Amino acid sequence: MKIYFHLNIESFSNSYIVVNEFTNQAIIIDPCKINEEMINQLENNNLSLEAVFITHNHPDNTRGLKTLLKIYDCPVYAAEAKIGGIQTVAITGNGIIEAGGLAVEYTQLPGHSPDSMVYKIENVLFTGDVIYSGKIGDTNSNYSKMTLKKGIEEKILCQNEDTIIMPGQGPITSVAAEKSFNMDM
Repeated sequence: MKIYFHLNIESFSNSYIVVNEFTNQAIIIDPCKINEEMINQLENNNLSLEAVFITHNHPDNTRGLKTLLKIYDCPVYAAEAKIGGIQTVAITGNGIIEAGGLAVEYTQLPGHSPDSMVYKIENVLFTGDVIYSGKIGDTNSNYSKMTLKKGIEEKILCQNEDTIIMPGQGPITSVAAEKSFNMDM
């Protein structure tokens, strides 16, 4: 598996292209903004885009979805049935989806937003805005913050310490680093 990081400088949000090296199939997690660099990466490497996964329905995470779907025909997985008028494959709870020859584990983790999903591929967690390097995602109430912290403890910090965390904003981190240095936990 290869992972390519793309930063949307307008909102400082992260998109990821995850590639199955054996099949040249790819998925995108959070199409924040689709730019020429991302399209060239897919096209110049003969990658077949098989699916899009949305961590949560906020504009800085989904802004590029319409553009992407004008170019590629693939399913969109999210907790909400529609995003910006686009039909998705709605997922809730916990499960596994095979996409692009990759096993994508998903788990619902509300708190930052009611529809927040975390995706795990091998030893990598794509957390959206649930957790960042050194802090947890923003919430709009004490109850949401409590719910988010409990979810992080039960679903993220219980993972192997060498599990990599690729957040929706900011630098990459790990479970070990968040256990030791996250100021909000």
